[in-house]
Amino acid sequence: MGWGPDRWRFYRLVGHEAGRVLRAAAVRATSRPSALARLRPTGLVIAPQDLRTSDPTIAADIYAGLFVFAGRALATGGRSPFDFAPPSSQWGEALYGFGWLRHLRAAESALSRSNARAFVQDVMAGRGDPVLAQRPSVVARRLISLLSQSPLVLEGADHAFYQAFLKLIGRSTRSLDRALRRGVMPRDRLVCAVALAYAGLCCEGFEPVLRRGTRLLHRELTRQILPDGGHRSRDPGFAKDLLLDLLPLRQSFLSRDIAPPDSLLNAIDRMLPLLRLLRHGDASLGHHNGMGATAADQLATLLVYDGALAKPLMHAPHSGYARLEGGGGTLVVADIGAAPPPAYSALAGAGCLSFELSCGPQRLVVNCGMPATGEEMRELARTTAAHSTACLADTSSCRFLSLSQPGLIHPLAAWLKRRMGPIVVRGPAEVAVERGTDAAGAAVLAARHDGYAPTLGLLHERRWRLHPDGALLEGHDGFVREAGGRGGPVETAIRFHLHPSVRASRVAGGVRLAGAGAPWLFEADEVDPVIEESVFFAAFNGARRTEQIVLHLTAADGTRVAWRFRRLPA
Repeated sequence: MGWGPDRWRFYRLVGHEAGRVLRAAAVRATSRPSALARLRPTGLVIAPQDLRTSDPTIAADIYAGLFVFAGRALATGGRSPFDFAPPSSQWGEALYGFGWLRHLRAAESALSRSNARAFVQDVMAGRGDPVLAQRPSVVARRLISLLSQSPLVLEGADHAFYQAFLKLIGRSTRSLDRALRRGVMPRDRLVCAVALAYAGLCCEGFEPVLRRGTRLLHRELTRQILPDGGHRSRDPGFAKDLLLDLLPLRQSFLSRDIAPPDSLLNAIDRMLPLLRLLRHGDASLGHHNGMGATAADQLATLLVYDGALAKPLMHAPHSGYARLEGGGGTLVVADIGAAPPPAYSALAGAGCLSFELSCGPQRLVVNCGMPATGEEMRELARTTAAHSTACLADTSSCRFLSLSQPGLIHPLAAWLKRRMGPIVVRGPAEVAVERGTDAAGAAVLAARHDGYAPTLGLLHERRWRLHPDGALLEGHDGFVREAGGRGGPVETAIRFHLHPSVRASRVAGGVRLAGAGAPWLFEADEVDPVIEESVFFAAFNGARRTEQIVLHLTAADGTRVAWRFRRLPA
């Protein structure tokens, strides 16, 4: 399929990014050398807390030369892991980010300290992939990890190693400063600002670094954290990881007897309730817009800071999520948001009006989720077909940047993808939302999006009604012709992806769902549901086979279909 109505949108993105590159070049050409270029840390004064859970058994794997990151494993046979090509980009980012040092620290042994120093010396010596190692996001993560795990690395080290360690901290700080002056993507800007603030707080003689980092942190938090606590990318995983850095950063300011910036305090206070909105009864986050498997221990650690009795948000209008709760632990989390801005959309999915349904710890309806690694699978996981919503004409409600376009666009797409990643070129722009409670006390949510309007001329509407006792979720999908829109009937599939722990079987009147909890029955009016194969990407042990319920129909102006999930007696 050609670019069609997205052609000029694509050219505008190219022009915008080219303008940004030229402006950054002009600033570099006319600005004086950064004051940070001459700074060297003279010592370390604090080591921030690392809230990510550590596991000493993973240290044993590292001793044995087994490195498992992002769903991929590499056995080094006694050699340095930096001597090998990374099995995947995500694996390489995890290795060079050094977050795994926390597992060595948990082992609390002389061997773990010696191992840690050896790995840090590899980086000091420049071993490994220099391009991957110098990505701004990787440098920022490595800098935070080295500062947090400095007690592990420096205990028992000699003076020469200590000085070399300080030089590495200085080089990393200057690298981030240069990257920020050249211009990086917004998410990387925020992570770099956090790392600079950490460096300024942890190191003696780094007062200018702290001032620059704090100034950048205030600017980026103000720009990127929405009023309801979501990040502009709409990625729950990024928000979770960001909070794991912001909470210790707040404490580091207090440890140095420096008042944290108000923007930092406000961001933390807003972000924690949003994570509760997205949290299901099994302590995992909903699989929306880049979210993969949830480290439940990390999420539990974060929510402790929000208070044990804190209540979740029920509607995040800026982030585009809503939560419906019923009796018996029944919960619906719905994606009712527009596509994020292109610069924030490299992991965003085409899942508008998708939802996930759970009952206590039992997950029932899910989205397929983001796999930890594998570019082809990650692209597939972002499509509308990988979400529990309506998919029209076997296409997605978002248009993703692709290198498959012929002719003149191909080199421009390649350049833009190198600069911005596989961004969303066009997606739902207007999402109308209504929510409330009806006369029977049922929670009602209704929304409509225009993602298919430019190509197929149809608007998709969905309505959820969750009964107070949580035993019945009623849904309605409808399709209406956009005013002035043209086009004929469209083959449509309304998908309900099931969690791998759920087994579906055809019974009289619908589909019976059996899992760890009470069974449920799915029913649909006028459309015969079918059970098809599916895949669940967001599992720690890799992609898992599962099933989906699909309603196949032909959508035209005025087409409507009703469906329901009914909890049966145990």
